[in-house]
Amino acid sequence: MNMLASRGQLRASFIRWALFTVPLIVLLGSLSGMVGSSGSPWFQALEKPAIYPDPKWFGIVWTILYVMIGLAVALVASAWGARGRTLALLAFAGHFALNLAWSPVFFGAQAITAALVVIVLIDLTLLVVIALFWRVRRLAGLLLLPYLAWVLFATLLNWQFVQANPDGGAAEDGGAVERVRI
Repeated sequence: MNMLASRGQLRASFIRWALFTVPLIVLLGSLSGMVGSSGSPWFQALEKPAIYPDPKWFGIVWTILYVMIGLAVALVASAWGARGRTLALLAFAGHFALNLAWSPVFFGAQAITAALVVIVLIDLTLLVVIALFWRVRRLAGLLLLPYLAWVLFATLLNWQFVQANPDGGAAEDGGAVERVRI
């Protein structure tokens, strides 16, 4: 047997990485999600697409997905010496930065068209990350497939928000702002 590490050592490495990556990814995702909320007056004023789910599902689904993402990252990070490991982790870091940027763009900047651009980039980079993770550890790639499905749904939802709110959600009467011409 030509092994550099025993199964027990590999399992311990994965557990150590998972104890780091899962809480980190859940925390970062939660912090990003706090930038805006579906309860804001701006969001409440938006025309909602027919496929828009009850807002409670977003927190539930994202928490589950962030745990799965953290486990996938731990699988790749613990694959010491695997060809493509570093590239996969770097690609994930870039992808995840885009993921974390979506809420601040959509809710914080109230820029639903710009958020659509961000989420399309999320889709494209996620496909790259899945391919790279798959090469390092197939299970890591498989763990990201539900995330891909949810992000594609979110992309459709974002596109429908843009279609239903071509003015970006600006109130026609100016909302609470009074405009005075001099």
